[in-house]
Amino acid sequence: MKYVIFFFALFLGVPIGTSLAIRYEKIEKIVFFLMIFFTVETVTINFVSREFYRGTSRGFEIGLVDLAMLVIWQVMKRRNDLFPKLEKPPGTALYLTFFFFCWVSIINSAPGYVVYSYFEIWKMVRMYAYFYVIYNYINSWEKIELLMKIIGIIIIYIGVIVLKQKYIDGMYQNAGPFPHQNSLVMYLIVFGSVVFAYFLNRRDVKLWYWIFVFGMAAISVISTLSRAGILIFLISSAIVWFYSFVQEFTMKKVGITLLLLVIAIAGVLKAMDSIVERFQTAPEESGLTRVILAKTAVKMANDKFFGIGLNNFGVKVNPPYEYGAEIYPYLHRGKIPPEDFEEKNALVETAYLSIAAETGWHNLIVYLVFLFYFLFMNFSNMKILRFHPYQFFSIGLMGGLIGIYLESTLEWVLRQTNNFYQLMMMFAVIAATRKLYFKQEMEKNER
Repeated sequence: MKYVIFFFALFLGVPIGTSLAIRYEKIEKIVFFLMIFFTVETVTINFVSREFYRGTSRGFEIGLVDLAMLVIWQVMKRRNDLFPKLEKPPGTALYLTFFFFCWVSIINSAPGYVVYSYFEIWKMVRMYAYFYVIYNYINSWEKIELLMKIIGIIIIYIGVIVLKQKYIDGMYQNAGPFPHQNSLVMYLIVFGSVVFAYFLNRRDVKLWYWIFVFGMAAISVISTLSRAGILIFLISSAIVWFYSFVQEFTMKKVGITLLLLVIAIAGVLKAMDSIVERFQTAPEESGLTRVILAKTAVKMANDKFFGIGLNNFGVKVNPPYEYGAEIYPYLHRGKIPPEDFEEKNALVETAYLSIAAETGWHNLIVYLVFLFYFLFMNFSNMKILRFHPYQFFSIGLMGGLIGIYLESTLEWVLRQTNNFYQLMMMFAVIAATRKLYFKQEMEKNER
């Protein structure tokens, strides 16, 4: 039935959606909303699925986010009056270089598991397409405003699900609509930082509404009881606060700061019991396993110049490969002998060492250059947009990007589908913002 629905949506829904979006601006905005919303509430179908494999990709996945993206792409191609020229986004060469070395790493994939590498290759193709479409679609400042409205709705949606899980379903750690609580934390670090910067720096906003939205983000993060996630959310917010005051000191910002401090203290006191319990009862084996898996990843990266094969960590951490010999007793607490361990359920808990292990140290360098290319571009945007109404997005992303880059030293979820989409979305916005600024300056000079 899922396949029937998918092909019905692809061959009938996409053409109809395109026609309606071209004729009606409201329909176009709804499709764009869905293109963002389905990065949270993922509705997908997997071809050649390997659902029990704990890797960065488990099948040839395609979802409603991709179908919405196809509609927006078709709209842009057919509306030459609004989208006269579609361009390759900045950073394309870096991404393609990273993609190339990921492809090369497949020569070392385990026999019989090469298809796992192609799962990830397919995901990377989709991510670039998403990056390309959003970059070209955001061709006016009004689109940034539309994106902010969407972000607000999405944070409230996540918050409602988290509160339901916490107070109705009685869940201890809440993940909302995400596959894991760490995915939720990383997603909200970015969107929460942007929302914080929005109401802190813009004068023409519904202040109480956006404080409520930010509060929903904070409550959701706290409800995950992720120790690192809560800390990094605070660090990201502090970075946004710092840059906001550096750019312009106002009494409004002072007042908002004091208000948020009071709300934050009340919130922390309310959740203190759960937070303290989480810190006191966290298993020691968890930290030890992270360390041993990190050492395993280093062994893999040192052993194979091009890495052990894209999306093959979960295969080669097992026998007959010797890389992960140290981890078996900690995963199974001595109950299952290493020679009987056949489940593919170990993944190094850092995105960076994961990439190094699977595709080589050189490709980790490429990946880091790609990440920091956009961080520095965003920093440059923040400087040139000083006193501009849309500078807030750059300020927000300074906190958001630094936060998720830090968290990725402890978590691999930046490579997870939801968070990968969001990362490419933010990179597209950074590049589009720069393009809009220089276009605006050029029009001023011409006048």
